[in-house]
Amino acid sequence: MDASKPVAQDSPGYTVSSDPARIDAKAAHAFLSRSYWAQSIPYETVERALSNSLCIGAFHEGTQVGLARLVTDRATFAYLADVYVLEEHRGRGVSKMMMQAMRDHPELQGLRRMLLATRDAHGLYAQFGFKPLMAPDRMMEINQPDIYTRGGRASAG
Repeated sequence: MDASKPVAQDSPGYTVSSDPARIDAKAAHAFLSRSYWAQSIPYETVERALSNSLCIGAFHEGTQVGLARLVTDRATFAYLADVYVLEEHRGRGVSKMMMQAMRDHPELQGLRRMLLATRDAHGLYAQFGFKPLMAPDRMMEINQPDIYTRGGRASAG
């Protein structure tokens, strides 16, 4: 994927980029720390997560207004996380542009499985091929949704 490419014609001034140097950790933290899925997440945790992931940022006139983060081995698996668009930039196709950039990214071709969790954006993700789990009885998780608000790290058991 090009380091930066413009979005659809109906979204003037918007670009997306997977260039790690363009991803603004402070901007991501400002949104994520108030999101329903990562409320109170420490800045250092966001910074570490971004540096260990493939990120697609959305930019309006050079300022980061959205993010999609993929935890991936770039060969067989990816987990899509921390997708957001700032409220004042929603409804302009920005999230769709990030999802299309993710689907087109050369390092994400040929993956066997891609997962995500969402509370309210099923329609968006369905447009890009996501479906309910084929075999939910095979999937397991350790889920600690309050880990940042209780100030701890993941427990071993």
